[in-house]
Amino acid sequence: MPVINVEGPKIKDIGIKRTLVKEFTASAAKAYGLPEEAIVVLIKENVPENVGVGGRLIADRKKPAG
Repeated sequence: MPVINVEGPKIKDIGIKRTLVKEFTASAAKAYGLPEEAIVVLIKENVPENVGVGGRLIADRKKPAG
């Protein structure tokens, strides 16, 4: 049973999560030649305080003007 782990920023809209799960599942099922029921998708949401890029927390990056 393939397991797909997706890590990224928090997604507030559950509709977007549904779309991600649906599309990852369909792609993996096709690639593996398995039924969609055999595919597991796990979404892990990371807050900016827990992610560092280039030696700095994302939370500490300067927000764009606008």
